[in-house]
Amino acid sequence: MQNVASHILSDRIMALSESQTIAMAKKGRELAAQGFDIINLSFGEPDFQTPQYIKDAAKQAIDEGFTFYTPVPGFPALRQAIADKFKRDNNLDYAPENIVVSTGAKQSIANAVMCLVNPGDEVIVFSPYWVSYEEIVKLAEGTPVPLQGRLENDFKVTPEQLESAITSNTKLVMYSSPCNPTGSVFDEQELLALAKVLEKHPQVYVIADEIYEYINFGGKHASMASFDFIKDRVITVNGFSKGYAMTGWRVGYIAAHKDIAAACDKMQSQITSGTCSIAQKAAHAALLGGNESALEMRDAYRRRRDLVLEIMQGIPGFKTNVPNGAFYIFPDVSHYFGKSYNGQIISSALDLSLYLLTDAHVALVSGEAFGAPQCIRFSYATSDDKLIEALRRIKESLAKLQ
Repeated sequence: MQNVASHILSDRIMALSESQTIAMAKKGRELAAQGFDIINLSFGEPDFQTPQYIKDAAKQAIDEGFTFYTPVPGFPALRQAIADKFKRDNNLDYAPENIVVSTGAKQSIANAVMCLVNPGDEVIVFSPYWVSYEEIVKLAEGTPVPLQGRLENDFKVTPEQLESAITSNTKLVMYSSPCNPTGSVFDEQELLALAKVLEKHPQVYVIADEIYEYINFGGKHASMASFDFIKDRVITVNGFSKGYAMTGWRVGYIAAHKDIAAACDKMQSQITSGTCSIAQKAAHAALLGGNESALEMRDAYRRRRDLVLEIMQGIPGFKTNVPNGAFYIFPDVSHYFGKSYNGQIISSALDLSLYLLTDAHVALVSGEAFGAPQCIRFSYATSDDKLIEALRRIKESLAKLQ
């Protein structure tokens, strides 16, 4: 059947890689179904419940019959609330016409890439990067150009690196801050230095993924769009999944120049049309309710980060930065390459993640998926007890490798 499918299916889908975070979670579920006690640290999903006031707003929307199609870019009150949020939290001036609401931030990113990238255009992707960036660029027939940030620099790309990577074919730069998978956060001065490089290249646009904005342990969040000289070339992506624990609601959005927003509206009109009306009402309530619950979750994540880093100090061979946001630890595990146990040789981070899944029964994600093949991503968006037990198992399993 696989050979038949390869003749039937498009080159586009055959060239597309499966999301490795989803693939590892699937393997973990398969082992759990066989009766194994799997601790899943592979998924980027808050373990908190959506705040009650948001759920109540969704119930009210159903009761009031808000069950019809909405405008493609989102219903007006929500787009206004998002514009107000940008002013309140980021000191950015946007009108509703600059906002497009989509079915998750992933669709927001895909819309923007599809609207900007032509076949052969180069897209610089700050690496390590979220797993879907490179694949979305490939779908648009662009050429991904990973730009590697070094562990010693908190995995951050420097202005000098960016300048050297830009060519006449460069159309777009993509990054996340706070970053998935490294937890690194660009501060205002670092973003300004990058923006000054981009100022010299007016053909280059930016997708700034700020989905982890509220999970920032270092102070005020900084946005690339805050610099007026480049604002019209920045597409800021955000959403509700991380800060408001609304992963299953699937609501994301962009803020962009009105021409880019209109193009994304047009693209979305032919793919999904408007996002679920009930989810939009819930998102509206989330914004009107402020970010108190988001900050409470942030504080819990910071405490868990410190717990994991403290325990990791007792695990030989792990090298990591101190993440300043999101809810991931991304250690370099190359110390274990070439080691083996019971005939299983560890040649890569993928080998190590599969070994830890089968031996320690802990699901993690290999760094290959994020452009960093020497690393493994740990999510600490789970309980203290599970984190402590997972790290105990990992340390025990790693000690077997010789």
